[in-house]
Amino acid sequence: MQPTWIPKALTVALGLVMVAAPLQARELPDFTDLIEKNAPVVVNITTSRNVGGSASGKNAPQQTPEDMPDFFRRFFEQMPEGQQQRPPQQRRHGTGSGMIYSSDGYIVTNHHVVDGADEIIVKLSDKREFVAEKVGSDPRSDLALLKIDADDLPTATLGNSEELKVGQWVLAIGSPFGFEHSVTAGIVSAKGRSLPSENYIPFIQTDVAINPGNSGGPLFDMDGRVVGINAQIYTRTGGFMGLSFAIPIDMVSEVIAQIKKDGRVVRGWLGVYIQEVTRDLAESFGLDRPKGAIIAELTEDGPADEAGLEAGDIVLEFDGKEVESSSALPPMVGQVKPGETVEVEILRGGERKTVKVTLGQLPDDGAPMAVPSGGEGPSEEEEILGMRLEEISEEVRKKRNLGEGGIQVKEVTGDPARSAGIQKGDVIQMFAGEKIESLEDFKEAAEDLESGQPQPILVQRQQGSRWLALTPE
Repeated sequence: MQPTWIPKALTVALGLVMVAAPLQARELPDFTDLIEKNAPVVVNITTSRNVGGSASGKNAPQQTPEDMPDFFRRFFEQMPEGQQQRPPQQRRHGTGSGMIYSSDGYIVTNHHVVDGADEIIVKLSDKREFVAEKVGSDPRSDLALLKIDADDLPTATLGNSEELKVGQWVLAIGSPFGFEHSVTAGIVSAKGRSLPSENYIPFIQTDVAINPGNSGGPLFDMDGRVVGINAQIYTRTGGFMGLSFAIPIDMVSEVIAQIKKDGRVVRGWLGVYIQEVTRDLAESFGLDRPKGAIIAELTEDGPADEAGLEAGDIVLEFDGKEVESSSALPPMVGQVKPGETVEVEILRGGERKTVKVTLGQLPDDGAPMAVPSGGEGPSEEEEILGMRLEEISEEVRKKRNLGEGGIQVKEVTGDPARSAGIQKGDVIQMFAGEKIESLEDFKEAAEDLESGQPQPILVQRQQGSRWLALTPE
């Protein structure tokens, strides 16, 4: 006789399998309704422009992967040029994507999709085509607003990119390689990403498959709301590698509203150059962990300079928002209107202070806020802390366009200077909390330093000023 527990166990096991299968099926997303409802708001954009015959492709708005060492690439699809030897004037065509922003014919896309185009054709999902007028565009946010002569168009429902969470499913619709209304899906990989060439956009990173031609297309959440505009990819090959970046829809709405009203975008300007707070710098400035943005240099007579901010101040909060990293600060500043006064909380000399700053307007040719990553005629020199230092002659000051104060690194002879990243030609402006005007100032600042305790040192290079952490041995 067969034991009674065997069929019961089998029954339970089979029941678990039958229950698990539908549960798993319910967890997997079904995009069909979302696509049917939202595909009509996505448009295909074709551009054309005249190019000369002697440039051999150098007039193209898009660089090849080999030309872009940081591997971040905008993915506007350029259609084949044909023969290398072409007549003096030739039409070059490109294709991208866009989104219907309002029912009366306003279309949102990327700036780089329509930049330089003398003809823009918008094709709707119902196959109608319209010649579009460019209302305006903003290179810094890589957004453009177009207008077509059409009414009663389907419009996208805008979401809230602030509420978007890492791990959520998202979906893109666009025209990769000219294949209109292609759909790809993935998850949100990260938020608030700062790319090397884009200081003012806190990108949404996803693993949604994005390729040339997807530029300007919308990124949807599972409720069918647009949470971003696809803009860039990270690639070594020119194609998708699992890293895609979208402009948050909250920023899109702000930029498009300004373009629609004024035809251009204005941003707040603080007038500082900043850098990331590393672990060693955090320790040297008395922070319990790396956070905030350290001011390396100020624009003379800029808003920060006039408000009393100084090099070496660490910005911890801006307008009531915590600054977790240096990349978080530029978008915060850019979103404030010029002329507004905001409170900036800083760390200076180990103490927190609040400074009120009235922001200016970011110049059209304004440099990014982030600092990029080095004589002759000395009258006196000393070797201290692994570097040979010298006073700066007036001749050198004039030649290098240096201001007052500071001493020059004539040669790096060893540690701790070498380990700190100090280079020949650096001009030391501050060290261990003291302003350096002469060799004597540096020698006094270097006296009785605690071994193994990192000390902040501000150096000036041709690319700008930069904070380093020097640890005495």
